[in-house]
Amino acid sequence: MEYLIREDVDKMGFLGMAMSSEFKCARCGACCEWEGPVRVDADEIDAIAAYLGMTSEDFVAKRTVLAEDRRSLSLMERPDGSCEFYDRDAKSCLINPVKPRQCVLFPLQWRFPGWERLCACGYL
Repeated sequence: MEYLIREDVDKMGFLGMAMSSEFKCARCGACCEWEGPVRVDADEIDAIAAYLGMTSEDFVAKRTVLAEDRRSLSLMERPDGSCEFYDRDAKSCLINPVKPRQCVLFPLQWRFPGWERLCACGYL
């Protein structure tokens, strides 16, 4: 699974996008349903755990996994690879007030190959 971060995108000139002022989220959930790690750091773990009424230790044990590259913890995924905190029916994030920076920054600082074909933002 390949993920792009801003530095990679800048090196590749990815689609020549200057999205910071042009991207408008349509809340389609495509980014939440794409498989792959949603990395979380200690501050995010503490915030999400508190929001869910759990201790950080319980949250780590029950709701995270070691990312495949072993560089960080990641939120658990459903069997289909989607985020377990994405509510498909409501098209919303169950932890939206404290969602990880990776989610907040999509697609401005990270994105997956082909995201623009799946995203309903109407950017392209």
